[in-house]
This record gives sequence, structure tokens and C-alpha cells, in this order.
Amino acid sequence: MFWRTLLLFSFAAGWTMGADKYTGPVPPKPDVPYLLHASNLVETETGQARQENRKNEATFVVSGAASPARTPLAEPIFIIDARNVSPDRMELYRLDVKNGNREVSLAQQGRRRGGNRPVHMQVIPLGNRLFRVEVDEPLENGQYALTPAGDNRVFCFEIY
Repeated sequence: MFWRTLLLFSFAAGWTMGADKYTGPVPPKPDVPYLLHASNLVETETGQARQENRKNEATFVVSGAASPARTPLAEPIFIIDARNVSPDRMELYRLDVKNGNREVSLAQQGRRRGGNRPVHMQVIPLGNRLFRVEVDEPLENGQYALTPAGDNRVFCFEIY
């Protein structure tokens, strides 16, 4: 009886440990978020946002009216091989299209009112610098940008 119980316990422990291993697609480039579409990865558009200070807001402008990286998913999932970027510090913003560019306005430091707020996301470690970043609420169709907090780098995509 003891040996059967031990064998059963060993089997169950091995099975649950094996279930944690990530077997999905791995991003070919480090520090770039990729949209997860079933077993395929779609690279987000990488760029720099230009900062313009207006009134009590900082406006960040990205060139072009639309991102070539597109997803039909209202709650997108990203996979990132994080070497120099911290997925926990990534923020997601909806961008407005104005004058052929995409932009977002944020309240300047110390101000609570005005400006856009980041969309809530959940970060799940997959092991070996690999992370899954999930949007926690349905998003409307439009232009979006992931950005490391305090950085002007942007990773843009469109929901259609």
C-alpha cells in the first residue's frame, strides 16, 4: 500500500511539474512584444514617440495613421523575451489618430485629472526570461501602443 501511494504521488507531482513548461512559440527578437495568434506570433510595430508638452499634459506622437501590426482580438495576448525590458513596467494606451499621426495625452507628473490612463494588464512569467502579457479588459477597435513606463519607445498595433 505504501509503495502504491508513493508511486501515485510521484506520478502526480511529475505531471503537475511538467504542465508548467511553456511549449508555445518563442519570439525571434528579444525585448519586442509579439501578438499571440493561436500558435503564430505577430511582431508589433517598434518606434519612438515624440513628446510635446501642451497645457498640463504631455502628448506623445507616433508617426503614421495606422500600425501594420493588426489583431482581431479584443483582449490581445503578448509574448515577450525580456532581456532589457521589464514586462511589469509595460503600459498600454489607446492612441487617437489626428492629422495623420497617432497620439496619446497623459497628465503631467503630480496631476491627477486629465489625460489617459493605462489599460490594466496581467504579466505571467513563462520561464527563462519569457513572459505572457494579457490585457484584462476588452478593448475597442483602434490604435494602441505598449510602452515601458518612463520611456518613449513604443510597440504599436491595431485592433480591427
